[in-house]
Amino acid sequence: MKRIMSLISEFKAFAVRGNVVDMAVGIIIGAAFGKIVSSFVDGVVMPPLGLLIGGVDFSDLAIVLKEAAGDAPAVLLRYGAFIQTVVDFLIIAFAIFMAIKAINHLKRKEAEAPSAPPAPSKEELLLSEIRDLLKEQRRG
Repeated sequence: MKRIMSLISEFKAFAVRGNVVDMAVGIIIGAAFGKIVSSFVDGVVMPPLGLLIGGVDFSDLAIVLKEAAGDAPAVLLRYGAFIQTVVDFLIIAFAIFMAIKAINHLKRKEAEAPSAPPAPSKEELLLSEIRDLLKEQRRG
């Protein structure tokens, strides 16, 4: 029983560590972002690209290793599906690259923006008050 409690407390310490939670959040957001990018590629990028390359779909390309015989289906080496997956990956990778490039550009602009001058220190405030009092004494 003591071993089980030790194991449970060790697992709890592992599971609630900051980096594990951050990683889980990153994976969940990454999966959601992957769906967004896939939708963008399938619905926005691929239709015009399909028009440009004449509607070529590589996924149907295959080499017949063994013809169909009776009830047994043909044995195919479907290299076209691999090529289509690589093309899809390259398009998705480029879309993500462009998005990250835009985000980095915005971050650089934000970092380059002039910041407000720092607030004067206590000593500077005190010296300013002394200066103002001395000016008043000279006038009065």
